[in-house]
Amino acid sequence: MVALAGISMLSASPVLAQGIGHTWFMRGSIVGTDTNGTIVCIGKADGVEVGQTLEVYRVINHPGPSKGVAPTYHRQLIGHVTVDHIYDDHFAHVSVKDGAPAKHDIVELRRSN
Repeated sequence: MVALAGISMLSASPVLAQGIGHTWFMRGSIVGTDTNGTIVCIGKADGVEVGQTLEVYRVINHPGPSKGVAPTYHRQLIGHVTVDHIYDDHFAHVSVKDGAPAKHDIVELRRSN
């Protein structure tokens, strides 16, 4: 009975409901473009809304050996996009507000502190 209750709680988790591919590998990525513009892997399940502005970051690799514990990667702000249309729980169409976002860049909603 305890095991059944635990399984029920896990299956209700929004993260698991989105699927492992979306949750851990794609969420927040620019996945491509179509005739209407740029498609991002962020949608209703992530709480995004039409009209929101998202920041776009690119992961920059610093080649060569790592020096101590410092990371060999950092995120560079590339620009901003605005959500035009939400397709479903996982995908949305955005238009470029500024910068030059590219496939595999990361999009995220800036949260107020």
